[in-house]
Amino acid sequence: MSQTDTVRWPYGTPFGDLLRAAKDETGLSYRRLAELAVDPKTQTKVGYTTLHRIAHDQPIMMFPGVAGAVWKAIGGNEREVRLAAAMQYCGAVAGDPLGASGDEATVVVVHAPGMGRKDMPKVESLLRKYAAGELPRELTEDD
Repeated sequence: MSQTDTVRWPYGTPFGDLLRAAKDETGLSYRRLAELAVDPKTQTKVGYTTLHRIAHDQPIMMFPGVAGAVWKAIGGNEREVRLAAAMQYCGAVAGDPLGASGDEATVVVVHAPGMGRKDMPKVESLLRKYAAGELPRELTEDD
């Protein structure tokens, strides 16, 4: 499968891109990267054949822990790696189109491709109310 297969990968191959870039930058083989590919929370291990498949934009089984294991192997920003995996393998476009992230919190909104701030006025309003401590009671109770 090629990187230009836009039918199968309509949102690009950001997960594969990150893995290829890390491999090029470090000069490590897929076998060596696989030795580092262990998710710290679930202890999921990703083998070199899975890393090779990701880097060559092929389908994989996306179990919990795979993105974390790849992150440990390639380094960088954990959130960026997880969002890239979600976009490539699940078609979930995620980011901060509202510019709501800051030093204390990161806001990630899963949204339709091409959507921006103007397309999400209710989400933006809710985030602004949350930041100001003005959420309705039903959204703040721990019931």
